[in-house]
Amino acid sequence: MSDTENLPLSGVRILDFTQVMLGPCATQVLGDFGADIIKVERPGTGDLSRNFFGETSEIAMNNAVYCSLNRNKRSIEINTKSEAGKQMVYDLVRASDVVVDNFRAGVMDRLGFGYEQLKKINPKIICASGTGFGEKGPYSHKGGQDVLAQAMSGVMEKTADPSIPRSIYPTTLCDYSAGMHLAQGVMAALLARHKTGVGQKVSVSLYDSMIAMQMQEAAQWSKHKEVLNWAAMPLTGVFETTDSALVVVGAFKLNPLQDICNALEIEDISPLYPDLASQRKNKPYLQNLFKETFATNSTAYWLERLEAEDLLCAPVRSLGEALADPQTAINDMLVDIEHPLLGELTLVGSPVHLSDAPMTVRHVPPKLGQHTDEIIEEFNLTRPAATGTVP
Repeated sequence: MSDTENLPLSGVRILDFTQVMLGPCATQVLGDFGADIIKVERPGTGDLSRNFFGETSEIAMNNAVYCSLNRNKRSIEINTKSEAGKQMVYDLVRASDVVVDNFRAGVMDRLGFGYEQLKKINPKIICASGTGFGEKGPYSHKGGQDVLAQAMSGVMEKTADPSIPRSIYPTTLCDYSAGMHLAQGVMAALLARHKTGVGQKVSVSLYDSMIAMQMQEAAQWSKHKEVLNWAAMPLTGVFETTDSALVVVGAFKLNPLQDICNALEIEDISPLYPDLASQRKNKPYLQNLFKETFATNSTAYWLERLEAEDLLCAPVRSLGEALADPQTAINDMLVDIEHPLLGELTLVGSPVHLSDAPMTVRHVPPKLGQHTDEIIEEFNLTRPAATGTVP
């Protein structure tokens, strides 16, 4: 644990209403670099990720999935629907720089915490929201979810080959990208406030992040009405070997087909298919040739030969193999913490590396309401005198 004195976001306080992934991964990266994150949670249940496995024991509510997204935060339980709870939030807003949520569009307004309401309390406040499809328009009412954004943005429609059924991308691609866009928006708004002295509204959505991720494909379609599918390139593919699998990207070279033939120890057929158009037309033949040849030897053997031709290639590995790779440790991508309930816990660190301000873990992922009393005392908040409980 270390203090935040030399971290770039030291002195920035963020009131965090987020849950699940889009919002929590955004506030976590801000907390990693020094921001004071106060996580506002529903009494008794908290962030939906605490109930990821459908259990309510204390250990289950501090599961590894929740912990992966909530280090460097302090947790306070507040019933935001009660008048006393609202006043607690308003008092915290007066002492904060940023309010972040990832509810459906309009929820923060209905709770009394929309930007127009909060800027009357604190003109410097920045309100940052992550939604599914945006805060206006025909889909603004829809619940946002990663898989839905994959489907509606066009990402799910493309496959490496027409014979492959469309499927759900197994990692939360949309949540993470939108979360990083939300963090970028917060930092840009903080810089703007430094110049103007006033806050503003920051909005991102899962849908927009997926459209943005396809900027190359969108430009190609808009200009030429041509589908650009990097996974379907004729000299690129995933191939089984005698012991596992590898991937080859046959691109970014003067004559990649010739180099692939050399690596595979087969006759050079590049004169027969000298350009991308002819390679696309004959993709089934080429892919089958590669598939049959790679199946005759091991992954290590073929990687050595492919790399000798300076071809882009890599083994297909499991997450466990990737986490155990020395490169992962060298890149400081794993953080070991001691959790009071779970014991030793390894979390993924930050992919952003600053030479003079390394990411630090100052708070392990908090238990539900762990810092309620601390925060009430620190900000001189009022709790109902009749019960003495969380409002």
